[in-house]
Amino acid sequence: MENGIFLLLGTNQGDRSRNLTAAKQLIEARAGKIVRFSSVYRTAAWGNRDQPEFYNQAIDVSTRLSPQQLLTHILEIELELGRRRLEKWGPRIIDIDILLFDQLVINDSNLTVPHPRMAERRFALAPLAEIAPKFHHPVLHKDIATLLHECEDPLPVAQVPKSS
Repeated sequence: MENGIFLLLGTNQGDRSRNLTAAKQLIEARAGKIVRFSSVYRTAAWGNRDQPEFYNQAIDVSTRLSPQQLLTHILEIELELGRRRLEKWGPRIIDIDILLFDQLVINDSNLTVPHPRMAERRFALAPLAEIAPKFHHPVLHKDIATLLHECEDPLPVAQVPKSS
């Protein structure tokens, strides 16, 4: 069985490409080795649509950290890169979500894994399906490619050309 810890990076403020690169560098330095990463996807804002488009990227991380330790490092990285949580679904310099942590199911007050709404969001599934199409969701018991195919989210998601 394939194991994986999958994170989703998102940004819609400032130099979006640079924000993703900085986040990946800090994740590698503090949380674990990035095994692979998806292309960058340009996506419409979800929830609060009156804001710039996001760049999203899925990464597969190999780590020795526990889920809670990983969350702590992620929150520190977001803060260091300038993330301020001012409004729900608001614009942000960086957002790092834990989508999946191997086959664990976690429902703590500050961490829910698998991410509770990932199957409803094309912007999460498209980059994840690029790097882990056959990975099985431990709650929905479907692989990521199937979840993407079944996703009813109408918001557009497109790969950013490599030169951007």
